[in-house]
Amino acid sequence: MPEAACPAPSPDGAAAAEALPKTYDPSGTEARWQAAWEAAGAFHPDPNAPGEPFSVVIPPPNVTGSLHMGHGFETALIDTIVRFQRLRGRNVLCLPGTDHASIAVQSILEKQIKAEGGSKDDLGRDAFLERAWAWKAESGGTIVGQLRRLGYSVDWRRERFTLDPSLNKAVVEAFVRLHEQGLIYRGEYLVNWCPASGSAVSDLEVEMKELDGHLWHFRYPLTDGAAGDAAGDTAGLDHLVVATTRPETLLGDTGVAVHPDDPRYAALVGRTITLPLVGRQIPIVADAHVDPAFGTGCVKVTPAHDPNDFAIGARHGLPLITVMAKDGSMNAAAGRFAGLDRFEARAAVVAAMEAEGFLVKVEPHRHSVPFSDRGKVPVEPLLSTQWFARAEPLAARCRAALDQGEPRFVPQRWEKVYRDWLTDIRDWCISRQLWWGHRIPAWFVVSETNGVISDATPYVVARDAEEAQSKAEAQFGAASRAAGRALQLEQDPDVLDTWFSSGLWPFSTLGWPDANAADLATWYPTSVLVTGFDIIFFWVARMTMLAGAFLQEDGVPVGGRDTWIPFRDVMIHGLVRDENNRKMSKSAGNGIDPLPLIERYGADALRFALVREVAGAGQDIRLDYDRASGNSATVEGARNFANKLWNATRFALINLGGETPASLGEPDPAALTLADRWILSRLARVNGETAERYGSYALGEAAKGLYEFAWNEVCDWTIELLKRRLNPRPAVEGKPLSAEVLADQRVARQVLAKVLNELLVLLHPLMPHLSEELWHGLTGAPEGTFLALQAWPALDAAALDAALEAQFAELIEAIRVVRNLRAVAGLKPSQAAPVVFVTGRPELAAVLRAGSGDITALTRAASVEVRKTSTSARCLAAVSGELQVLLPIEGLVDLDALRGRLEKDIAKAEKEIKGLAGRLANPNFAGKAPPEVVAECQANLAEAEAQAALARQRLADLGA
Repeated sequence: MPEAACPAPSPDGAAAAEALPKTYDPSGTEARWQAAWEAAGAFHPDPNAPGEPFSVVIPPPNVTGSLHMGHGFETALIDTIVRFQRLRGRNVLCLPGTDHASIAVQSILEKQIKAEGGSKDDLGRDAFLERAWAWKAESGGTIVGQLRRLGYSVDWRRERFTLDPSLNKAVVEAFVRLHEQGLIYRGEYLVNWCPASGSAVSDLEVEMKELDGHLWHFRYPLTDGAAGDAAGDTAGLDHLVVATTRPETLLGDTGVAVHPDDPRYAALVGRTITLPLVGRQIPIVADAHVDPAFGTGCVKVTPAHDPNDFAIGARHGLPLITVMAKDGSMNAAAGRFAGLDRFEARAAVVAAMEAEGFLVKVEPHRHSVPFSDRGKVPVEPLLSTQWFARAEPLAARCRAALDQGEPRFVPQRWEKVYRDWLTDIRDWCISRQLWWGHRIPAWFVVSETNGVISDATPYVVARDAEEAQSKAEAQFGAASRAAGRALQLEQDPDVLDTWFSSGLWPFSTLGWPDANAADLATWYPTSVLVTGFDIIFFWVARMTMLAGAFLQEDGVPVGGRDTWIPFRDVMIHGLVRDENNRKMSKSAGNGIDPLPLIERYGADALRFALVREVAGAGQDIRLDYDRASGNSATVEGARNFANKLWNATRFALINLGGETPASLGEPDPAALTLADRWILSRLARVNGETAERYGSYALGEAAKGLYEFAWNEVCDWTIELLKRRLNPRPAVEGKPLSAEVLADQRVARQVLAKVLNELLVLLHPLMPHLSEELWHGLTGAPEGTFLALQAWPALDAAALDAALEAQFAELIEAIRVVRNLRAVAGLKPSQAAPVVFVTGRPELAAVLRAGSGDITALTRAASVEVRKTSTSARCLAAVSGELQVLLPIEGLVDLDALRGRLEKDIAKAEKEIKGLAGRLANPNFAGKAPPEVVAECQANLAEAEAQAALARQRLADLGA
């Protein structure tokens, strides 16, 4: 750090510095500003306020959740974006909320009730839901409180919950309209069934796990015996061999499939085999789905228990036979295996196939098995009568919009993933066999089916029970009365998939279906969606699909908007990886809880560390973490940066004479020194670069650029360069400062105040609490005035001077070289020594001469000489680009002792060179060591050789 001593505080400055404690306390600072922002409604925007609208609705975390590092990362990204847009004068809405998480909440409550010795059915639906709402009120807001700890600048007054009455109204309206458009239907289809929770689950609620299993090969006999008229490999064949990982499902086989171009089985297509253990005759069909190169090229087809088989069965008219009940046991269609658990049945079927001579072989087989994320058991593809949304008509609108560039993906490569999913899409199962959630707005006319709900029971879809009664009366009333039956309705007991309600999130939260809602009119479409790549399919696409159903008519956006797409940009972020670069996950047990890091280092430090780690949009980031100590060097580095800014601001308060940036005003350009003009040019350039980076979602680059500017150029150089001018000494002791010196002192104060003031605004999106605290200390802003609501500083284009920036960077490097040479010479800090610069470039020479006062102050130079040719005096020398730096030391140091130190340095370097060169010459090392180890050894060798050469040159410069 600096050689110059810190000046004594002025009386006025000492008083001003009391606005900031000597030590930065992130916990107290952050809590204070979070409370102040919220109490003042700082982030509660008015839809009628001026400014271009900018809006974000945050991805709603599950109400059951607790803060994890993914939340911390996503929050930091979103909040950086919205805070910047607020500073830019936009009318910003950042709307928070949580998702009701049907399966997770119901699972928690059922476990509680079971532990009490009961069941949800014992309670009944109404009592169960009362308990669910009580649980939500007591425990469900945990994650909201944790998100507040991060300083999320959301409008908490507009907080939404997916089961709020207003959002339930939107869900019901959406269901009714889609049904009226023929886009929702009820039918039997293959779904992911979770036997543990007793419900269908979405694809996202399925987690693929790699397990060690087996591949059983079974012989299926041809019904009519040997294939006597077959040719080639199948001549005389009396059976086919199929392989399966799920033997229990063969009881439901209704076909065997081969590829249509497979010559081995061409003559067998159309024949039948007799299904072992069952005796059912099933056909051999040709289907292009079959991979002839896998196994024997023959595939058993079980349409009721496998999605691919379901598609094959549909193409060939194969019957669907379900052999499993919804609790995971075998049903009556499984014959002698009925009543067995599915895994017990697996073993029993294998044993029976072996006993009857149908088992060919068993192979170890590692494969992916789908597990229910909530039930923690393997899901079972089962036929079930469910509610479905027709996906293709919804997806077609989204593909057309994407052809027009809507939405825009950042990074752009994720657009293909989005398009692919919209192109290869199945109808969406939207019903769940749960009680906690949005109840399906359909009423079954059970009086038509003896008081029970069956697949044949007619139904009406309505917004409420009264409307349902009216619709049912119109459709069935007369016939019921004629048959002497009273009309009886019963609402569907199922609820909707949570993704259905969250698919409406960008507009239901803004007041839809009320077309006149002010929030909807102002902030829809939203500006940007920030989310992970893993839910592009399940959430991003569903939001665009549902928006297309309700926010446009015949391709024209409703409400006079320019688009119906719910977000203009989709910013896809990566994952947070652990200290070993592994993906964090619950199953791996390597997650990092952000709350202890916040407690230790502060929320701002964690936020800044996470964003600064981003190498590019969409890239994963790595967070180092010592699990034993709870330390993170990355977050600690961000905390050190916060301390650096704190100390710099305290220094300014001590040295601004009790004035503020406003009272000091702008400096006169004619009075600026070279260093002043340099830092003001750098400030203007960083202002423009940072605004562009924030605006284009290059947030990692923005954080890195501000860090380098603040730490190196402002704290390490500008403050050092300003110190002597801020606290000048009179020409003669005891005499007052001259008017010229006082004028220069004021310019120095103006420059320091301006730089720090603007820097805090630029940093605010990344470190909101710290910057708010320091800005208040620096400006003396009154209570109720917030940096968060100030204007982004205007870019001072007149201050930009690229040539000066480049030349001053050379001056800074020259000062570094002089300091290094002084260290080599062993000069004491108080010992003055002449400095000679040699350059043939006139513009560089001019900068060095103009900055000679700064060079003198920062290097203890006895004199500064700039010349075109070198000197013959005994000097230590170094070269920086086109500049030679000479430090004449004869008479200042013991030259013999210096020669001795240099000779020791050379000997040490030569020893290291010998060892490294020998290691690289060893074939056992060069040929067998990991490439990164060899590369490190080569780099160390090059560095040692360079150090030896430098020491030899310095020894030669000293002469005999």
